[in-house]
Amino acid sequence: MDTGTASARGRRQAKRAADSTAVAAGARAGFAARGVIYVLVGVLAARIAFSDGGGAQADRGGAIAEIAHRPFGHILLWVLGIALLGMAVWRLSEALFGQAGPDGGKPGKRAMAAGRCVFYGFVSYSVLSYAAGDRGSGSGSTDKKSEDVTATALGWPGGQWIVGIAGVVVAGAGLWIAARAVMRKYRKHLKMSGMSRNTRRAVDVAGVFGGASRGIIFAAAGGFAVAAAVSHQPGRAKGMDDTLRSFTDTPAGPWLLVLVAIGLAAFGAFSMANARWREV
Repeated sequence: MDTGTASARGRRQAKRAADSTAVAAGARAGFAARGVIYVLVGVLAARIAFSDGGGAQADRGGAIAEIAHRPFGHILLWVLGIALLGMAVWRLSEALFGQAGPDGGKPGKRAMAAGRCVFYGFVSYSVLSYAAGDRGSGSGSTDKKSEDVTATALGWPGGQWIVGIAGVVVAGAGLWIAARAVMRKYRKHLKMSGMSRNTRRAVDVAGVFGGASRGIIFAAAGGFAVAAAVSHQPGRAKGMDDTLRSFTDTPAGPWLLVLVAIGLAAFGAFSMANARWREV
């Protein structure tokens, strides 16, 4: 058999596998799992707004720990971890063969899909490791991790520039996420025609409000990283939990955190809508 023919046949088979019902189901399960985590983070953040939250972390680690302490929580963690692995596989298929839509094969979009594949692969590994009994995996504080990474980077030659540029990139990504949510760019990925009028309205509210809230958190975290770089103080870098808590220090007090918490829960609901109506 000609090597080129065999290679072309292999690519076609891989493409069919990427377009399979199983990969699509994995993507939808992943969106649902992401939705559960964001709803829980929103609930934890709302608890913190008017109390100390009982020591809970308002981040992914806090959500994982919250699930684990519920009846059948470890079973649910296995389900969530496998679902997030499905998301990673779907993103890998997008990186290899392009996303749905006319411009889905652009190099930039495929590179972003590859990055998301790595991210969801790591999150899936963390959740599954925690479910398997590794309490040091998945539930660690994002604040401590951010501080440790920042301290290490600041110790490198040109470390302040590296941390500062990284902070600017994260802040810019947050603003980009928020802007795209406000402009409803997500609509091109959803089967809007299959929704009723009331459903479309609900999805738009959740998509705009939730996406903008998520973007603001990223932008704020990036700003804290820049502040850590300028002052050469790694403790000024904040993970998601401390970034959310910082909203209570504004003139709006805990009410701003409540608003952002509702926004995170809204993004969770939007993720669940993606599980139903996303083009995959």
